[in-house]
Amino acid sequence: MAKRDYYEVLGVSKGATAEELKKAYRTKAKELHPDRNSDNPDAEAQFKEANEAYDILKDPEKKAAYDRYGHAAFDGGMGAGPRAGGGHGQGDFASAFSDVFEDLFGDFMGGQRGGGRQRAMRGSDLRYNLKISLEEAYGGLQKSITVPTSVVCEECHGTGAEGGSEPQTCPTCSGMGKVRAQQGFFTVERTCPTCGGVGQIVKSPCHACGGAGRQEKEKALSVNIPAGVETGTRIRLSGEGEAGMRGGPPGDLYIFIQVADHPIFQRDGVDLFCRVPVSMTKAALGGEVEVPTIDGGRSRVKVPEGSQSGRQMRLRSKGMPALRGTAQGDMYIELAVETPVKLTAEQKDLLRQFEDSCAKANNPNAQGFFDKVKSFWDGMTS
Repeated sequence: MAKRDYYEVLGVSKGATAEELKKAYRTKAKELHPDRNSDNPDAEAQFKEANEAYDILKDPEKKAAYDRYGHAAFDGGMGAGPRAGGGHGQGDFASAFSDVFEDLFGDFMGGQRGGGRQRAMRGSDLRYNLKISLEEAYGGLQKSITVPTSVVCEECHGTGAEGGSEPQTCPTCSGMGKVRAQQGFFTVERTCPTCGGVGQIVKSPCHACGGAGRQEKEKALSVNIPAGVETGTRIRLSGEGEAGMRGGPPGDLYIFIQVADHPIFQRDGVDLFCRVPVSMTKAALGGEVEVPTIDGGRSRVKVPEGSQSGRQMRLRSKGMPALRGTAQGDMYIELAVETPVKLTAEQKDLLRQFEDSCAKANNPNAQGFFDKVKSFWDGMTS
């Protein structure tokens, strides 16, 4: 069976760059890897075909020979064949696959990409939930908190070794933190079982931290809470998380803000809402009502004559400050007309006289509603 064109195998054009060839090979290797295609009997052969194509095209000399003579350059009949092909027609799997091993290893095995030494491990990030009042969210504040965390060991200064001695290179992985094992033609890379991926071992562990290089302690911090924060706002304190293992960099501390409910104000973004009860007579005759503001002040609001429950009035710039920028929200006053209770006999008598004196125009909403009800009933009867 005739061999397919190498460029066709990788799905690239003849003028593809080295980076484009590598990218195409990586895609094909992921797509055709036998471990991902157990139900496809042709996957292994296609995988090897892609490997062979990339092994030729990634080498400038081999690629030049192939571009000029095609597959014949490596069949032994051309002078360039042995030099360009290295005496093999199937391609050097280790050579080709090593170029993209780290990328594919991260996808196949779910590990971290990239090799190298891992002498120190970064500390974990921490989360702290901080509850504040609406007034504190309005003005901002400096808050002192205590966070349980891991700090650098004072005895060994983070090395994990006793008496100032230095950790030694792990003999199993030679300081790489990873070991490789050959399984057929596929190389598997795993965390070193001896050092746990650190790349070093401590023969004389510090008595204070047990060789970890850090200790569990509570740390006091002062946090600046800006004005305008709301529930869900996240504040990041760089380097205030857990200390790293054996001198590694610390993690970060993330403070999540929760603003407590307020007994008077309800918040919607930068706007505030305040429901104010007014008497029936004040709503009917009009007047003024004094309301509080979030900054601790007072404002007098005019109640228009004939106001109904639910009517809103706006106080400009009396809401919350915006977290970013100089904008200020508004405060909305919502009237709640209150029906009087525990009336005396005299009060009830006065209300009856008032009711008898009322005309339809005094209660337009009620009159309009009952006119609709009457029309509905008349329609049902007819």
